[in-house]
Amino acid sequence: MLELAILGFLTEGPLPGHELRRRVSQLTGYTRPVSDGSLYPAINRLTRAGLIERRAAPDAGASRYMLSLTAAGRADMLQRLREPADHEITDFTRFYVVLAFLSHLPDPAEQHAVLRRRLEFLDEPASFFYDNERPLRAEEITDPYRRGMLLTARATSRAERTWLRETLGEEPPAFDTACTDSDPHAPAAPAS
Repeated sequence: MLELAILGFLTEGPLPGHELRRRVSQLTGYTRPVSDGSLYPAINRLTRAGLIERRAAPDAGASRYMLSLTAAGRADMLQRLREPADHEITDFTRFYVVLAFLSHLPDPAEQHAVLRRRLEFLDEPASFFYDNERPLRAEEITDPYRRGMLLTARATSRAERTWLRETLGEEPPAFDTACTDSDPHAPAAPAS
């Protein structure tokens, strides 16, 4: 997720390290703070791999540098967008990083393939809470806070599925069974 965010922002133009950190933090920081201890090692890995270039920017101050994307870095970023890992589809925050840069894929068919994977995931019944293997619905939960989790997740997931179907030009199903399930495929339950 972090590497994709770095490559994605650098696709939009060269940035000094501190500005890149600010943008990545704004994109993901509210749920997963970005520390120097994770950002700068990722920048170093991408630099060693030849995906980004680092050059001194003395006009910006001591120890400042500019980062820019290489041709190999752009190709790598596009490949990451074409074929996100399963956890980048199923985890809310990671998917939003993919979504933030998906418009860089030049082929709408490739963009739609990614969106379809997310929609298929959201259409699977799931819950935060189970009775053996059966996902529990909000209506079956007596704890008001757990019920609130499920209701909030259901509403968020329903809105996302609606947006995905509209973007894909698909009609909603006559009866959306996923909307009646607990449906925690929402920001309340990001994968670790």
